[in-house]
Amino acid sequence: MSVPPSQHDLLSEIPSPSVRLWFGLCVTLAIFLVFASYTIREIRWLEDFQANVVQKNRKASLQLLRLQDDTYRLAVSLRDMTLPESRYPIYYWKGEFTRWHQDMDEALALEGQYAVNTPASDAQRRQLRDVLDDFWQTADEAFLLADQGHEATARYLIRSQLEAKRDAIARIVSGLLAKNDQAQTEAGQRVSQVYGKVKQDILVLIAVLFLVALGTGLYTLQANRKTFERLHHLAEQLQAQSQKLSKLSWNLIEVQEETLRRVSRDLHDEFGQILTALGVMLSRAEMKGLEKDSVFVKEVQAVKQIVADTLENVRNSSQLFRPAILDDFGLEETLEWFVEQFSKQTGIKVHFARELVQGFFPREDAIHIYRILQEALNNVARHSKAQEAWVVLREQSDALSLEVRDNGKGFALPQGGMERAPGDGIGLMGMRERAQHLNGTFSLRSAPGQGTVLSVRIPVDRGALRRAEEKVG
Repeated sequence: MSVPPSQHDLLSEIPSPSVRLWFGLCVTLAIFLVFASYTIREIRWLEDFQANVVQKNRKASLQLLRLQDDTYRLAVSLRDMTLPESRYPIYYWKGEFTRWHQDMDEALALEGQYAVNTPASDAQRRQLRDVLDDFWQTADEAFLLADQGHEATARYLIRSQLEAKRDAIARIVSGLLAKNDQAQTEAGQRVSQVYGKVKQDILVLIAVLFLVALGTGLYTLQANRKTFERLHHLAEQLQAQSQKLSKLSWNLIEVQEETLRRVSRDLHDEFGQILTALGVMLSRAEMKGLEKDSVFVKEVQAVKQIVADTLENVRNSSQLFRPAILDDFGLEETLEWFVEQFSKQTGIKVHFARELVQGFFPREDAIHIYRILQEALNNVARHSKAQEAWVVLREQSDALSLEVRDNGKGFALPQGGMERAPGDGIGLMGMRERAQHLNGTFSLRSAPGQGTVLSVRIPVDRGALRRAEEKVG
């Protein structure tokens, strides 16, 4: 005979995709980290390249433009100095030449700091520096001749040497500007190449990540499909077991009701008859006895009172086990009677309100509503420490609702609900089972210091009720 697997064994058979999912996640993160480090390195290179090459090259070009502008001004001044009809003597331009000398030396020094050093450009800078030194030396000679009164000789020197040297300076500056422009263009091309490579790498990364995500998704889909199939099979087994347990629970309730019905009948019929007969016999013994004030008569009266009290208790217990009033007068009168008995026995003031339209409810179903109220009020007496309670039986268009509320201490409901109260016999689970058997709903609301509210709602089939009432009638 094979033993059915337990729920733990069924769950252990479900494959876990955690290992492969973690592996896929680690691969994805590794790709991200590698690409992030690569991207950061390329960005830092670009920042350094732009700061050390592009920006410095632009600053060097500005200084060369500054030299070119000064060279153009020198050309204008040299032209004015060599005109025969010039109104100013040659020494008049000495101050301007001194300022241009300082400005061009400063521009040349800054251009040397910013420019990118290459063999060709270094040679041109040395040539420019030599030509500028020669130019300023010749200019000083011209100004010296002019100061000595040799204006014509000074003009001849300017025309024959200074203008040629200025032209050489202009050519060298233009050559350096051309080289700077070429370097700027090459730097732009280099930056574009780097950006293009990074863009291509990003596209490759996206493709790789897409493939990894696609593979992970397909694997997860397949694993989830198998897992859901196993879970569906397990859910079906659990549902079957739950139905069996529910059926077993209801069978126990029916056995309990049948037992209570028999006990109630035995108490009412057999013990009631015995105690009634004892009472009659004691009454007869009392009448046949001696004087009324004799000890024997008093003892018979005491025993007779004990028998009467016992008979009353047996009848009350019989009614509590299976109230005959439920079969004779229906649910409404039974609940009202039980509330009164409960108030007398416990001292808890219970307010009973009813809002019924038809008032008839089949007794095979009414007993369950009675048991729910019985268990609810017993819980109020045992656990709530309430002084008052309210019971409302309300009949609506398509349902019968029962609400039991108290002003007791209440309690905190755990997450997921509460199936059994501490110390209960049938408890909340039994009340819920009875409500569900009648296709109804059961709810419980409570909080510390706010009392407890128990609600039951049972659907009512008017046509079935009329047929049942006609059958009973």
